[in-house]
Amino acid sequence: MPFGFSKKKSSSGSGNDGDDSKPQRTGSASSTSPSERKSQNGRSKPRGSVSKDDKKAKGDKKAKGDRKDKDRKDRDKKAKDKARRQKSEAGRPNGPGAVPAGSGGGMATFRVPVPSNVRPGEEFQVFAGGRIVRVRCPHDSRPGQSLQISVPLDEESNSNGAGGGTAGANGGGGPSGPDLPPDSDNVTKIPNQDLREGEQPAYMVKIPEGIRGGQQFPVTIQGQQLTVTCPNAARPGMSVRIVPPPPSDSPPLDRPRQPQRMANPNKRSNDKTQMFEVIVPKGVLPGQPFALLAGGVRVLVTCPKNAAAGQKIRFNLPIGLVNKPDGPKSKLAEIKLSYDKDGWTRTIRATDMKFQWTRFDENGGVDTATSQRFDDTKSAYVLKLDFHDDHDKMRQGSVSLVTPEKGVVDSNIKSVTGQELVSYQDIANAQNKSYEDKIQWFQETCSQLCVEWNEGHMRMNVRREYLLSDSMEAVMSLSRKDLRKVWRFEFIGEAGIDAGGLAREWFELVTDEVFDPDMGLWQTSATNQMCMQINPASEISCPEDHLIYFRFIGRIMGKAMFDRQLVKGHMVKHLYKHILGWPVMFSDLKDIDEEYYNSLKGLKDMGSDIEYLYADFTTTEETLGVKRTVELVPGGADIDVTEENLPEYIEANLKYRLLGRYEKQLNELLLGFFDVIPEPLLTIFDFQELELLMCGLPEIDIDDWKENTEYSGDYVREGPNHEVCVWFWEIVSEYDQELKARLLQFVTGSSGAPARGFSSLQGINGRVMKFTIHGVALENCGAFPSPYTKSNRIDLPIYGSKDELGEKLKIAITMAATGFDIE
Repeated sequence: MPFGFSKKKSSSGSGNDGDDSKPQRTGSASSTSPSERKSQNGRSKPRGSVSKDDKKAKGDKKAKGDRKDKDRKDRDKKAKDKARRQKSEAGRPNGPGAVPAGSGGGMATFRVPVPSNVRPGEEFQVFAGGRIVRVRCPHDSRPGQSLQISVPLDEESNSNGAGGGTAGANGGGGPSGPDLPPDSDNVTKIPNQDLREGEQPAYMVKIPEGIRGGQQFPVTIQGQQLTVTCPNAARPGMSVRIVPPPPSDSPPLDRPRQPQRMANPNKRSNDKTQMFEVIVPKGVLPGQPFALLAGGVRVLVTCPKNAAAGQKIRFNLPIGLVNKPDGPKSKLAEIKLSYDKDGWTRTIRATDMKFQWTRFDENGGVDTATSQRFDDTKSAYVLKLDFHDDHDKMRQGSVSLVTPEKGVVDSNIKSVTGQELVSYQDIANAQNKSYEDKIQWFQETCSQLCVEWNEGHMRMNVRREYLLSDSMEAVMSLSRKDLRKVWRFEFIGEAGIDAGGLAREWFELVTDEVFDPDMGLWQTSATNQMCMQINPASEISCPEDHLIYFRFIGRIMGKAMFDRQLVKGHMVKHLYKHILGWPVMFSDLKDIDEEYYNSLKGLKDMGSDIEYLYADFTTTEETLGVKRTVELVPGGADIDVTEENLPEYIEANLKYRLLGRYEKQLNELLLGFFDVIPEPLLTIFDFQELELLMCGLPEIDIDDWKENTEYSGDYVREGPNHEVCVWFWEIVSEYDQELKARLLQFVTGSSGAPARGFSSLQGINGRVMKFTIHGVALENCGAFPSPYTKSNRIDLPIYGSKDELGEKLKIAITMAATGFDIE
């Protein structure tokens, strides 16, 4: 059905007047500010109001006092009940759609850190809303992360306005008044201190029971929540001396934190620069770029037009970039720094501090030949999205494949007010973290971009029987700011409060339905039945709104990442690369259609005989039995394929298969995705990590995996009893869920585990192809295991020790996304 978009006003008792038994046109609710919502919600009848009859009754108390007093009390009670009912129902429509919601009367929102000694599922205490509150740590949170909680305020606090009474009245000028939270019981101020101006008094803090050396515990001093690290030589019951920092000018705990308070601590240092002096390398011409290491950072520098090779040039870099903080770095992250993606490496461009892909030759210099004529072994393209406007609801833009040096990405993230939230230093540091630390950094950054609860949140009302249509119209009615608000879900006609479970169910149901091939928007990959690719003929299934659905899908995928939810659909590998802006090459065609890839590759061996094929720059598409001819380039039907223009023919086919077939659909998907997620935030991930982040780590039954594994090559005789195979399963059994998923991703091309177990693992064309370990002699192959995703096979060399096998296997499955040569 065609979908229209109509304004739906968010007011008390608003909703659909139509019959819910059939689909209705639904749309967005107009956004209102917190002050407007407060005034709208305050139009109900005031509490304790009395009628004119009541006033007359007051003059006749002696005759009718008892009876009138009783009637007045009854009316007062009804008025209070009505006001309470109106207040709770304000802004809640009866029909489907998305409506903005305020913080609610008498409620305040707080951000509190999870103490270091608290595990998921455990409770801890904080001071909020003028009282001690117990908070349960969510199962997906960890110590150090910030939680957002809502606490009802008492009458005295609420009368001062939502946000917490007078607790923040002193504005950070030091603790004063009884509204600040009290010091912890284990805190004692040292008396008779001789303090100079600006100095802070010292306190003695008693170490709580159960705290050991090196562990942290929370305390409250001067109205501030602090975290104290227990000295290694200390034990419970002992006291340590601390000097707390001066109270900041940020809002106290019982006043909701505003986004503009979340400033980047590195911003000041980033403004300062350091000068470097280098000699232009030999062979570099004026205007050409060259790469070098400056302060441990790989930087791309362009040779000035008035300089030449051998001359000295100077350039400045921010101190925050070259002075990276020393911290623990995973071994795998260190290994990854020495490899790159098919020769392509992301570098910082010194001219504007943006990320740019650069390919280096064997000598470490910039390979400028890749930007010339197409080479099917070296040339690459990246997907670039150009925005044509900055519309709040429906931005317009266009995608194109460009050479990697033109696919630049900003290296910082700013708030809506223009304040820098994430700098290039933050992103560069995060790129070298382990996968788990990357996830934590990504989620913490998203929490900074999230619109505060007190600024409004969205209530999503949908009917389960019309889930997809209701959800699509609700989501597409939202602005970009609304997409970063907190969403609360309600299935109309069902009792239930969304404390996270309804949101999880909604994301699962919606994404499961949109990725269903029967809907016609997506289809299974020809080379991997576990993965989905965009259906080029989606317009036939949804002729009037298929592009709107792809914009909707992009927004849902972005919102799922933003809210730590999962997507029920694994995509083909090159789509994850397109989202990240990673280079795609001719070899990527093999993962889409291996037969098509081999046929194009075979043309190179024909030489001048290729002219006898009488081929031109066109291709044939077949939809529902109807064939049509598509020109790969303008006027392609009149251009014959020859030995001379064969590289251009292969290039045209590459562009068409990787983008041209579904350019409009992918354009809308990316526009929706980047409505939620800033593009620079994705530069810390590779395409394998992005799939794991979006689809989650699968629950893998290692016994079922092992039982349904076949053995070939040098392992065919002994099978699972071969010494190397025994080592293999011992190592894999010790892997965590991430590494198990990476191994599955490495061999099969997808991290998705088969729903019916490994006995039904599919290969190409939907046929069952079990996981296979193929034995090869170490001297006859490379040093690393290699995958053969077409048949779910891993070629495993016969290593001499378990330690060697463990090291090489871990490097191979973790570094696969970087594309280094392991043959």
